[in-house]
Amino acid sequence: MPRPHRFCPPDHTVHVVQRGNNRQVCFARDDDYAAYAHWLCESALRYEVAIHAWVFMTNHVHLLMTPSTPTGISKLMQSVSQKYVQSFNFRYSRSGTLFEGRFRSSLVQSEAYLLNCIRYIELNPVRAGMTTNPGDYHWSSFHCHAFNSPATMWTPHPEFFRLGRNAAERAETYRMLVREALPTETVQKIRGCLNSGLALGSDNFREQIEALRS
Repeated sequence: MPRPHRFCPPDHTVHVVQRGNNRQVCFARDDDYAAYAHWLCESALRYEVAIHAWVFMTNHVHLLMTPSTPTGISKLMQSVSQKYVQSFNFRYSRSGTLFEGRFRSSLVQSEAYLLNCIRYIELNPVRAGMTTNPGDYHWSSFHCHAFNSPATMWTPHPEFFRLGRNAAERAETYRMLVREALPTETVQKIRGCLNSGLALGSDNFREQIEALRS
């Protein structure tokens, strides 16, 4: 019997993380990252999912997305996983699973919660000790937000547009935000919501989401 889709209601932004099975390496070289990005972009168009932020780490990915349909994100993640794992297994002469069976997800309220989540995602390489500057890490959406760099799969979130009257102002404001370290309690809250499947936001927002579930 197929498992039910994750609860990702239309027009609500969702933070998704998918990890390698037993935290094994999912990306061994740049070609792997590029292949994953290709399948992600293709599936986002097919299933009408807007991608606002991302980071591809060695053994997991973080994505911030807004679906247009109730099953959009689940179908996207299933499609990307199947196509990427097939190409990965062929490239490295291996077989079997690569990712954990289910991705983890947390609905995200707009305003400060949304921008904090984008910063959390794009600062993953810094927290992991891979770099001291998020701009030095290629496989994230940081350059889109901080330097207006174009990316085919990037759809700026409406909350990002509130950072300035034009692209230059928004980029400068975002760079200033990134210079401010995320409080430890904010990082822990984002992680906790992901691990538990809780919505990231105010108590009122969580109540609204629970009402949608029923």
